[in-house]
Amino acid sequence: MKAIRVDGFGGPEVLVPVELADPVPGAGEVVIAAEAVDTLYVETQIRGGWGPRFGMHPPFVPGGAAAGTVVAVGGGVAPDWLGRRVVAAAGSRGTYAELVRVPLERVVPVPDGLGLREAAALAHDGVTGASIAARAGITAGARVLILGAAGGMGTLLVQFAVAAGAEVIGAARGERKLGLVRELGAHRVVDYSEEGWTEGVGGPVDILLDGVGGDLGRAAFALVRDGGWVSAHGAPSGGFAEADPEDARRRGITLSGIKEVQLAPSQVQQLTAFALGEAAAGRLKPVIARTFPLADAALAHRAIEAREVPGKALLIP
Repeated sequence: MKAIRVDGFGGPEVLVPVELADPVPGAGEVVIAAEAVDTLYVETQIRGGWGPRFGMHPPFVPGGAAAGTVVAVGGGVAPDWLGRRVVAAAGSRGTYAELVRVPLERVVPVPDGLGLREAAALAHDGVTGASIAARAGITAGARVLILGAAGGMGTLLVQFAVAAGAEVIGAARGERKLGLVRELGAHRVVDYSEEGWTEGVGGPVDILLDGVGGDLGRAAFALVRDGGWVSAHGAPSGGFAEADPEDARRRGITLSGIKEVQLAPSQVQQLTAFALGEAAAGRLKPVIARTFPLADAALAHRAIEAREVPGKALLIP
């Protein structure tokens, strides 16, 4: 099979197309012929040197989710899984490949009427977004500020918050991305590449969903009202925003971070099924901005790092 391998940490050029032996499913596993492979910004950071933080050391095949059709099953797996359209859900490994071996506990059926590309686009961001939105307890009338609102998960968080009846402020970079956030229903948009961007938020917010981190996240934290709620789950700026715990305690602000969205396989299955079901019913729409052939994974990573991709970029084997 064709796959992408990282033999040493570095720039996008270390994503090298290779030929590998076809995987054989073990007990409790299936093999999926991938038709769409999810990509995440954090995968560019893993490739660039963060791998050991995630238990990944060269050589390795990147990727953590894909959608396709089951073509082989291992011992203990019912044969009726063969031919089913499924997602290799978040937490899978080695999905930058034509064939993906995955434990059955990571497999979620794709509902009729939902495309495999849309399913792949929801495999990570739909799960994490649904988890964050539920933890935040978004209610009608709440003011919700979303940083990175035009990203793969940001676009879903905007939709979750709008559906809950919140007043949504979407922060992103550039008019193209701000236009997308408006189309998704945000009531106000702010360009955080501009000086004094926090003034455009229009006052305190009840909930901050920070998918960016760094200085932008710290600036946004100052806008959260006393008694508010903060999720600092993104780090494309180079690091997660670290709020002062003592300041948060004094102000009665609840802090949630990346640790709170590290989910057990059973939770991932449940939330994946939920996100796919919402999309199949037309209530949730992943934004797929670009697709790249699997062999062009390096180009996909360059585009993601250059912030050229609003919404999702997918690899197509």
